Amino acid sequence: MKYDFLPISREDMEKRNWEQLDFLYIIGDAYVDHPSFGHAIISRVLEKHGYKVGIVALPDWRSTEDFKKLGRPRLGVLVSAGNIDSMVNHYTASKKRRSDDVYAPGNKAGQRPDRATIVYCNRVREAFGDIPIIIGGVEASLRRFAHYDYWDDKVRRSILFDSRADILIYGMGEKQIVLLANKLNEGMSVKDIHGVAGTCYICSTGEIENSIVLPSFEECRDSKARYADSCRIQYYEQNPYSGKTLVQQHHDKFLVQNSPMPPLDTKELDAVYALPYMKAYHPIYEKAGGIEAIREVKFSLASSRGCFGGCNFCALAFHQGRIVTSRSHQSLINEAKQMVWDPEFKGYIHDVGGPTANFRAPACKKQLTYGACKDKQCLFPEPCKNMDISHKEYLALLRKLREIEGVKKVFIRSGIRFDYLINDKDDEFFKELCKHHISGQLKVAPEHISDNVLRHMGKPKNSVYNTFSEKFYSINKSIGKQQFLVPYLMSSHPGSTIYDAIELAVYLKENNINPQQVQDFYPTPGTISTCMFYTGLNPLTMEKVYVPKSAKEKAMQRALLQFKNPENYKLVYEALMRAGREDLIGYGKRCLIRPPKSGKDNRGNSNGNYFKRKGSISKDKRRVEGRGKKS
Repeated sequence: MKYDFLPISREDMEKRNWEQLDFLYIIGDAYVDHPSFGHAIISRVLEKHGYKVGIVALPDWRSTEDFKKLGRPRLGVLVSAGNIDSMVNHYTASKKRRSDDVYAPGNKAGQRPDRATIVYCNRVREAFGDIPIIIGGVEASLRRFAHYDYWDDKVRRSILFDSRADILIYGMGEKQIVLLANKLNEGMSVKDIHGVAGTCYICSTGEIENSIVLPSFEECRDSKARYADSCRIQYYEQNPYSGKTLVQQHHDKFLVQNSPMPPLDTKELDAVYALPYMKAYHPIYEKAGGIEAIREVKFSLASSRGCFGGCNFCALAFHQGRIVTSRSHQSLINEAKQMVWDPEFKGYIHDVGGPTANFRAPACKKQLTYGACKDKQCLFPEPCKNMDISHKEYLALLRKLREIEGVKKVFIRSGIRFDYLINDKDDEFFKELCKHHISGQLKVAPEHISDNVLRHMGKPKNSVYNTFSEKFYSINKSIGKQQFLVPYLMSSHPGSTIYDAIELAVYLKENNINPQQVQDFYPTPGTISTCMFYTGLNPLTMEKVYVPKSAKEKAMQRALLQFKNPENYKLVYEALMRAGREDLIGYGKRCLIRPPKSGKDNRGNSNGNYFKRKGSISKDKRRVEGRGKKS
């Protein structure tokens, strides 16, 4: 059988002798038929179940013409903004417009609208009137409840209301879309489809059996404490085995979230990844320079889903869930053998991983029956005593992949959870990781070194990273390799004061780490950290959290992470003076920067007078922020 892309035009439909689609799929990314792209998986799953699916990618949203070019579908329209929330795709953490878009032809930005799901759905309504509309993908999934929107700086209502869609699929969606398609195909009205797990819908009554009523949209909008309450309940109920139906009132209507859909098991995952993907972007993009987003994933293997790491700034718990499931060795080996025959394959598998590369199974056996614990984390603040910590199965997989003829190297780039690895008593995987699976650098994510900040992130204490780092360099020395750790670091996370940022800068200086890239905390929908940012409260404990919000303080915290950069001198100098850390300005080994030339600051004041005129943060203020003493 000759594989081909799904129809994107009337001509494509005619080649297949299709007069009408069953489903039209509107997406905010370019059409890439690869399982790293959500639209590819959903469309191929529907195809496998006998449904005719056509793709309209990156439509011109200024009219309805692109939306109508494949005709009115028989059963409904599927809408997704793409692999990333459209606002995150368009704007940086400082709300500046991005200049590129790796999911668009030629990397060219501006080819989709802001809030793409909403805009696309409204165009679909204009084009086809009262047709079933089902929304999904990350943008819809993370905005399914009343949510804080960083770009509007306010609480917005559920995206299901603003989009005027009928049903919202949250999570990965393969099971949900088939169940919904079958019900529509059987003639059931979309208005009556209410019982599918992993979906949300709107109804006129909030009296749902065995449900929990969340604070309403209006309460969340008007009270930060109630917003935090809502976030906590949502987080606790994201359990496919014990989670309750959640109901949230919006004016005179009610958003209803059914409990999560259980994750795909190994057999189901294998079947999804065995579908006839083209493993490429559509040829129509060739003239524009192709699609950048496929370059790294084309020769990578997605081995698992879900993450029990539980970082507060990560939306995975709210989207993929905390239960890890994985593909079989044979499924991954089959895909790797197909790669070898690709003319562009040079012998290097770029990655074998998932949200966390070295998570290949649930944290403990209990999770397969009861799900993740409601009010406990697997790794924070300490590893749970019930957690199964082993890399034997993952190591066996990597060895099999290395033996495939035509494969020169198998790398791991999607990130190693170091606090899990360092607690494995068997060093065999760690040694082979260093020997075979690193190309000079291993990317890890300590995110910060201040225990105060790490606690708010849901990450382990810095001593755990230090232990890991020492062992990494010790193993590399023993095998005669000079390889390095590349730490991902984040500035301005809720809980981070200027003193924490200075503590991190001193650590970087002492350990000769010079980060080339750092990330300001980005308040994306659906995370615990975003709730902290907006409310100043940790929703899981309701304790107050210091939040750096001013543009100046955020700029100073970011500059401190790259204190060696001459362009950051003024900001670093001001941060140190404000914090009373003149001891870090000078010529000593611990100093971050040198004094201003001619003994004066950039305003013309002498160094001593500058500090007095500017004013230091008071001792009382330091105590409130929790970082009064010097590092």
